[in-house]
Amino acid sequence: MIFTWNNPAPDGGSPSEELLVAFDQDRATRVLVLPAWFDEANKLRRFTVEVMRRLDRAGIDSLLPDLPGCNESPAPQEHQTLEGWRACASAAAESLRATHVLAIRSGSLLAPVGLPGWHYAPQSGAKLLRGMIRARIISSREAGISETSDQLLVTGRSHGLVLGGWHLGAAMIAALERAEPVLAAGQAPIAQSDVGGAGLWLRAEPDDNPAQADTLAGLIAAALA
Repeated sequence: MIFTWNNPAPDGGSPSEELLVAFDQDRATRVLVLPAWFDEANKLRRFTVEVMRRLDRAGIDSLLPDLPGCNESPAPQEHQTLEGWRACASAAAESLRATHVLAIRSGSLLAPVGLPGWHYAPQSGAKLLRGMIRARIISSREAGISETSDQLLVTGRSHGLVLGGWHLGAAMIAALERAEPVLAAGQAPIAQSDVGGAGLWLRAEPDDNPAQADTLAGLIAAALA
């Protein structure tokens, strides 16, 4: 279930080795999973893997690659860019021979245009950034520090920011401000209302919902049948 994959270096140098969570039996249908980011990744981690388990039981391979700077990756967080992550997602799709993509929340900003698939509750980069900045302002206020959203964005655009423990570089901040998920040909949205109940990213702590995992995996399996 835990493997590695080689992410090609953009300058043609040696590839970097990143971790890969996979249910892989070399089946005909292979779904690249692009998870939620940052704090939402923690809240949806169990749910994401449970959806993958259900796809496995439905006879569908699923592949969730680490991106540079995420989880156990040795790559520095502050050096990552949105375009770099998009290139990485496309490289993973090719390397892992993905036939489809399931992009979750902000993962939709990286979905390779050449793969059919689904965007589950897609989120814009601007909305993601606003939520992280709001959380930092609240935390700073509790520590007796006064910060505003405008001040933080000015700093972030020139020097980067640490938000929720993540060191985002200036290029990432600027790109997130204007990033919107786009459905490519063959890609369809799955709204939270299609899955039922409130999204797990709204909860204060990481959690799971087997019924929601059943529904999301069932929608994908039915579309592939």
